[in-house]
Amino acid sequence: MRHYFHRHQPPHHPHIAVLAGIGAMVAIGVTGALSVYAGAPLLIAPFGASAVLLFSVPASPLSQPANVVGGHVVATAAALALHMVLPGTWWAAAIAVGVAIALMALLRITHPPAGADPLLVFAGDPTWAFLIMPVGLGAVALVAIAVIFHRLTRTTYPLRIP
Repeated sequence: MRHYFHRHQPPHHPHIAVLAGIGAMVAIGVTGALSVYAGAPLLIAPFGASAVLLFSVPASPLSQPANVVGGHVVATAAALALHMVLPGTWWAAAIAVGVAIALMALLRITHPPAGADPLLVFAGDPTWAFLIMPVGLGAVALVAIAVIFHRLTRTTYPLRIP
């Protein structure tokens, strides 16, 4: 039973944990401010989860720019395409999530928060413009902010090619 409660994640030093929180706050705040300035939304709920990966575990393969941007774009595109031919029901949304996960895995751009994007598509019934704004541009903005933030804090991000 202990293995259910064991924390496998290595401990963070307190200053690293605080930096992760500050980074996420800055990224979501700047992206939100850009939304107001642009007069168009750049934030979606899954971006909060993306911020966890970008700032708390920037060395994870799941946190890398190709995964963040590619994962959100592929998952949303798949959902938009499926939403054109499937009804807006719970089982169709489930299919879209499964297809999105399979595509991300096949393309090696898995980003767990992007698994929620099909649920937004089926709940909100957006147009294809949703793929560009907020999804594409919002994901690019988060990654750009993460790159700048990690450079300022001397944290390696993105990972270097071995």
